[in-house]
Formats: sequence, C-alpha cells, structure tokens
Amino acid sequence: MPVPPRTLLSSTDLHGVRWLRSSYSTGANNCVETARPATGPGAGLLAVRDSKAPSGPALLISPGSWTKFVAALR
Repeated sequence: MPVPPRTLLSSTDLHGVRWLRSSYSTGANNCVETARPATGPGAGLLAVRDSKAPSGPALLISPGSWTKFVAALR
C-alpha cells in the first residue's frame, strides 16, 4: 500500500472537508485550522493549515501525533 503524502501544496486539494478553527482564536485570523478528510490523499489523517492562507499548503498528520503535539504545548 502506498504511503500518503504528508504535505499538500494546496489545501484546496482536499475536497468536501470542513475546516475548524479553535474557539480560542481571535478575530485577527492568526491561527491554524484543522480538518479530517474522509476520502482522498488525507483519508484517516488530520489536515492542518494556516487560517491566513486558506488555499496554501496543508500538513497531514496522524490524529495521535496531533494529540501529542497539542499536549506538549500545554
């Protein structure tokens, strides 16, 4: 089975996803957004993008890695 890409050049390559922003975000649009693609190159992974560049690149990481990352920030 091929390994999925870990970075997409454009988050618009993820079709039909709902991008979510943290409730802690301010109106200044300085945050990240996450989505959980159900199909396509990111299926089963968590997509992360910069809210200031919604058509820019997206990182694809495992949900477990994201949980560990967020826990390390606290």
